[in-house]
Amino acid sequence: MLKCKLHRASVTHSELDYEGSCAIDGHLLDTAGIREYQQIEIYNINNGERFTTYAIRAEAYSGIISVNGAAAHKAKPADLVIICAYAHFNQQELAVFNPTLVYLDEKNRIVRTRSSIAVQTA
Repeated sequence: MLKCKLHRASVTHSELDYEGSCAIDGHLLDTAGIREYQQIEIYNINNGERFTTYAIRAEAYSGIISVNGAAAHKAKPADLVIICAYAHFNQQELAVFNPTLVYLDEKNRIVRTRSSIAVQTA
């Protein structure tokens, strides 16, 4: 199940010569509920790339989203990405579970949080 996501994060750095990971503003990690070293999936809105890496903590309130190592080939600064973490739940946990959805502006500041995806109608 989708545990949490950071929606429309703007990549600030792309560091090829760095140990693989994605450095994420510590405040954003805490708000979303993503733990350091947790596996994350990144979906690049600009180019359609989808890849797996793990989260590392960047300075809180820095706005940093740095795609590092081999993944740097898949995202560059200013690309918009969706960063997701998934988790396994048993049936009892699912009965009361809601994901944490964190929506960001162009400077990676939190605009709003939700526990469900708003369905848009035509």
